Amino acid sequence: MGRPALILHGGAGARRGVDYDPQVAHMRQVVETMKPRLMDGLPAADAVVEAVVMLEDSGLYVSGRGASPNAAGAYELDASLMVGPDGRAGAVAALQGFRNPILAARAVMEETPHVLLAGEGAALFAAEQGLDAIGDEAAWFTHAGQGDDNHPPGTLAHGTVGCCVLDTEGRLAAATSTAGVFGKMAGRVGDSPLPGAGVWADDRVAASATGQGEYFIRVAACAQTAWRVAAGASLDQAARAVVDQIGALGGDGGLIALDADGQIADPYNSQGMKRAWMTVEGQIGVDVFGR
Repeated sequence: MGRPALILHGGAGARRGVDYDPQVAHMRQVVETMKPRLMDGLPAADAVVEAVVMLEDSGLYVSGRGASPNAAGAYELDASLMVGPDGRAGAVAALQGFRNPILAARAVMEETPHVLLAGEGAALFAAEQGLDAIGDEAAWFTHAGQGDDNHPPGTLAHGTVGCCVLDTEGRLAAATSTAGVFGKMAGRVGDSPLPGAGVWADDRVAASATGQGEYFIRVAACAQTAWRVAAGASLDQAARAVVDQIGALGGDGGLIALDADGQIADPYNSQGMKRAWMTVEGQIGVDVFGR
């Protein structure tokens, strides 16, 4: 059996001068919770979903419970999951009324012939799957990320969580989940629920993106990272080249990536990116502005 590794993010767009101690402590807790489970052989697909559920439920990030309403006053949530080596994937976009969009995304992957369900169809499917519905939205949602670089219409907002895992069998998986910020246009879908743009996993690389999603879509950010590795680049070189390309187009954000050897990359061009990791040596780290 091989040695597992994990990296997760709580979103790019962190701003200096904002207190992120609660997020730092929580991200460390998530990694510490996942470490023994991965050591015991938890499959990568299960691990990324479990980690993202914890991030969604915390209300500390712009995902799941941390959502803010769009311009029409509705809470629309997006999520995706992709599993290597065969590239199985599932996603939901503009999902309303349900607690954990990542669980809906996994159900799409496992219970349907489709990859992506959106809007009312996604909600009907989530209900059929018996997923937890949200009762009192005003009491549930926390409107996280108000101090981050999350702008209203006129500029492009961002705020996301994600996780990449290498398990003891050498399998890779990645998951991404987002909830948007105050004032996004109704029906707006960014990169988070789109395999290739906001999430990717194959036999060599897993990646999850966070940032101004329109730019990540335009460059197929997560898939491009993997393709650059397949063409001979190191994981760090590949991920940084993609973030540099996004920056050259005028976008900001970052991505996390993990390869089959357990190498980790986490480049970003915003002021900061909340992230935590466990190396193949079992070392745990957390950072917002460094590295």
